[in-house]
Amino acid sequence: MKNIVLFASGNGTIVQNIVEYFGDKSKNICVRLIVCNNANAYVMTRAKNLNIDALHIDKKMIYENNTLIDILQKNKTDLIVLAGFLWLIPESMINAFPNKIINIHPALLPKYGGKGMYGMHVHQAVIANQEAYTGISIHYVNQHYDEGNIIFQEKCFISPADTAEDVAQKVHQLEYAHYPKIIEQLLQEIH
Repeated sequence: MKNIVLFASGNGTIVQNIVEYFGDKSKNICVRLIVCNNANAYVMTRAKNLNIDALHIDKKMIYENNTLIDILQKNKTDLIVLAGFLWLIPESMINAFPNKIINIHPALLPKYGGKGMYGMHVHQAVIANQEAYTGISIHYVNQHYDEGNIIFQEKCFISPADTAEDVAQKVHQLEYAHYPKIIEQLLQEIH
């Protein structure tokens, strides 16, 4: 059995999509834990509704000591999956889980990446720059926002009439369709 830990900061729609995708135990992949840095985020309610343990973390647990790393190791974590997690992952965690932390970004990196570029901020920038297309980037996490090696990208076209909300919907559909499949492929490569 391969174990995934999901990190989130907000609503948790991507988290729910991943949990439902791996709900079939024949895949031999288990979502062991959902980690969240916002106690009031709806993803905490989703975790409860999905019967998955959730852990609220503070900055001390992730940046000042090895508490979170110890918890992840005790859960025999094979892959850490960021799903709308807004904090920068510290180097200590990257070193503890080399090439085992991935993220999904709602644009075609290297465009529209970096600190502060998440969610609607990205889609508004894409519209403001009159891009013809956008998409998703799934990448390994390193010590900089959105700069890790890219694993997978998929694009969608933007019509001139599209709003940032329209773009968000198109990008969400790509996230739902591709993120769980890429996670599954990566886990099949881990021995």
